[in-house]
Amino acid sequence: MSAKRPEPGTPMIVQWRKWDGSPHWTNEQVYLGSDRWGDWVGQPQGWRSSRPGREFTASAPNITLIPHPDPDRGAADLALTINRGHPKGMRIYIDLAWDLRWTADAEDGAPGMPALAHGIDMDLDVVRVEGERGTWVDDRDEWAEHLVQYGYPADVIAHLEALALDLEQKVRAQVAPFDDATADPWLDRLEALGMERRPEK
Repeated sequence: MSAKRPEPGTPMIVQWRKWDGSPHWTNEQVYLGSDRWGDWVGQPQGWRSSRPGREFTASAPNITLIPHPDPDRGAADLALTINRGHPKGMRIYIDLAWDLRWTADAEDGAPGMPALAHGIDMDLDVVRVEGERGTWVDDRDEWAEHLVQYGYPADVIAHLEALALDLEQKVRAQVAPFDDATADPWLDRLEALGMERRPEK
């Protein structure tokens, strides 16, 4: 059974790990709601993201789509983040993922903020920056290194490499949900919450 979603406006954590289970990014988010594409969470300006050895606060509001789970795997294989007013012009950042799913487990979030979505970060990213640089697949070097280090299964490798190329084309063509018409109402909803200040620890 799928985990119950929080009420819109509820602070929460999206927790990432690497293939071997080691901790990766912990992102402070707020649940926004769902549509035909999946569930949307947002990160107001000033909220934290952290991983071992690094922490930053969001310089601009952003939203992330956690797609409906693939029926064969029972989980999503990407997280689509869309920025508004990013200082470096980054509009889209897609983390390719494995086993990205919702959970009722609230034990390993930040104080007062349950971890309600968990996933494995799979190195490859698809990025769109406004301006000449455009759209590309990022972190191929990290992917190649981790193929050896973690020993990703062959079917996972094939699936994610094909997915990265497919996403690159869809982002470049701004096919929904990688278009402004899909994202902007969710960004508006995030900003309307008025939660720009970082939650207290």
